[in-house]
Amino acid sequence: MDSSFDRLHKALAKLPGLGRRSAERAALALVRRHDGLLEELLEALAQARTDIRLCPQCGGIASASRDFHPHEPSLRDGGKFSSSLCRICTDPARDATLLCVVEDPSDILAMERSGAFHGHYHALLGKLSAARATGPSDLRLRELAHRVASGAITEVVLAISTDMEGDATAAYITELLHNTPATVTRLAFGLPADSGIGYSDPVTLRRALAGRQHLA
Repeated sequence: MDSSFDRLHKALAKLPGLGRRSAERAALALVRRHDGLLEELLEALAQARTDIRLCPQCGGIASASRDFHPHEPSLRDGGKFSSSLCRICTDPARDATLLCVVEDPSDILAMERSGAFHGHYHALLGKLSAARATGPSDLRLRELAHRVASGAITEVVLAISTDMEGDATAAYITELLHNTPATVTRLAFGLPADSGIGYSDPVTLRRALAGRQHLA
């Protein structure tokens, strides 16, 4: 097999949700189609490399061309986080007393699509996992505690998956915030077991928010 094609499908296979066979099919589709799909993908990847970073406060996905100062470091320069806040974090219309804690930046996108939450967010960038050797120091828990300690937040909504690792993460956060004035709640109604909010539809997320349970 041609080394260039082999390199392409092996790179695609590293993406979540793509195994070897599906990566091969995706690679074939890219090289066989004549509608400019490969060129479009290359342009999108190049733009993402220079334009996309994470907000230092919420950890959400943001665009340098829309949200940040143009001279700030990009992912190309090794800058995972920007030094400026994203639009959600600086939006005065958002409820600053509500903080929704999610695992990944993509979960923020899912919550926004639901249209049910109008507060601020905090992405942990993972969850506690013995299998993945992910401990508290690997997550953005210290940043979470610092935000809640400011006193402006009255409720922390845990929008974390309902598997064992998600339960462990929720329990850890509940204990972490035990001595703060904020109430800790967790999405419950409507979320299927052993799944994350990224796989839930907007109606399910709205119901889960309405039926959240008090943890502390």
